[in-house]
Formats: sequence, C-alpha cells, structure tokens
Amino acid sequence: MLDEVLQGLMPRADGIYVDGTFGRGGHSRALLAQLGARARLIALDQDPEAVAYAQALVQQDARFSIIPCNFEALGEVIAEQGLTGRINGVMLDLGVSSPQLDQAARGFSFSRDGPLDMRMNPQAGQSAAEWLAEAAEAEIADVLWTYGDERNSRRIARRIVETRAQEPITRTAQLAALIAAVPGPRSHKIHPATRSFQAIRIFINRELDVLPLALDAAIAVLAPQGRLAVISFHSLEDRLVKRYLRDDARSDAPRIRLCGKQFPSREESSANPRARSAVLRIAERLPGVTP
Repeated sequence: MLDEVLQGLMPRADGIYVDGTFGRGGHSRALLAQLGARARLIALDQDPEAVAYAQALVQQDARFSIIPCNFEALGEVIAEQGLTGRINGVMLDLGVSSPQLDQAARGFSFSRDGPLDMRMNPQAGQSAAEWLAEAAEAEIADVLWTYGDERNSRRIARRIVETRAQEPITRTAQLAALIAAVPGPRSHKIHPATRSFQAIRIFINRELDVLPLALDAAIAVLAPQGRLAVISFHSLEDRLVKRYLRDDARSDAPRIRLCGKQFPSREESSANPRARSAVLRIAERLPGVTP
C-alpha cells in the first residue's frame, strides 16, 4: 500500500518524518523521493539485519538516519532530538516483514524449516523454542487462544508439553507437524499451524503490548496537522489500532481526527497475496493541541 500511505501522509517537501518500521526501506525510499533537500526522515527498527541494510541509505542520503530500537521507544528517540511536536508524519507497518518470513533461519514460517526463534530482534529476549521448553501448559494454551484464536489451543498445548518431555522442540517443521497431528476443530482454508505460529510470534515479540505505546508516542510527537499512517495485517492488530485512534478522537480532549481507512487495490492483492489482509488507517493531529 505504498501509494496509499504516501497519499495519506500528504508529505511536505521540507517536513520531518518518522518511519517506525523500516524493514527493507520501501516506504522510506518512496517518501524520500517526494521530499526536498531540507527534509529529514528518521527510521526505527529493532531487527539488526534491517538496521544493517539501512546503512547503505544512510551513506547515500544525508536526510536519512536509522535508530536501532523497538518503536515503543519512538517518543524517547524524538524527544532526545528535540523534535517533539515537530514531526509532520509517522508511518507504522505492523507485524512481521517479508524478509523475516522468507528466511528459514529466523524461524517465523512453518513452510520453511529452521530454528524455532521468531524474535524480531534475535539479540534480545527469549526465543520461541526457549519459551515452549519451560512455559506451563495453561500459559501456552492461553497464548494460542488469545493471540491466535486457536480453537484447538488446549489440545495443542497438552501435546507440546507431552512432546517436550521426550525431546526438545527446536525446529519450525517439528512444531508445525506436531500441531497438524493434533485432532480437533480447524479451518480447511489455512494450514493447521497458521494460528499457533501467529500467536507465538505475537507473544514472543510483545507486539500487542508495545503497539499502544507506539501509537501514543506517534500522536504525541506530531506537529499540528501532522499525520499518522498505520498498516495492520490481522484483526487483532487492526482492532487495537481502530479502538485506540477512535477513543482518542472521541475523547473529551481529542488530539487527533480520523481520516479514514483504505484496503489494498485488487491489483496489489493479486500481485502480492500477503497484502490481501492489510488495512491502512490515517489520523491527523489537531491544531492547537500541545504535546
């Protein structure tokens, strides 16, 4: 949804912008192409591979900088640079990136066998394998149900605990096969491991915990009439974004107004099936509201 994001941000040639999820820089490069020589773009990413990839753009374009951090630190990063209340636009592209999914070594995909990691920052926190090795059966079931809406959550959790008592669960293919072998209700439209892998990834990376912090910080750093563009890819994310922005806009002291939502074009969905579930929401900072 590259064109839709740029249209939603309505970039100013001399503006200051933040890309809170750099990934491989598609949104950043497109935005820089529309900005003037005096503009700035500050990117954030917690993935060391994304940060390393961004260094080439740092060398190529003096307007661009990259900060290695989770976007929950967005407010602190901007405050340290003295730019709170001066940001003209913030972009957030939520969830796992295509390069992360496509690399078996990152452990996000059940369709590519690799170490069961799933961390967006492999240098921090607990891997999925480490968590599954010690989590209580009830905790595993709760994670699968809460973050994956997995109807088979209790049976899968029980099978995980039974299996790990015999051998450690360390590979994505191993976990996917285990889940697929568990009897119970399931959708025939998706792989049996889809919901469980999504749930574990969200939990391991604290995705829904840090998202409200990032949304609050993004709104707080915006200049009057600055814009926030958020792309979500599954219902849990989008529901949280929708409610957070709606509640702020409808509060007694609103900071933003809602500017609508958009979906991928039919052409984009056909060319890139991963984009089919995307939802873009735009909000604008109200004038006369101090950070």
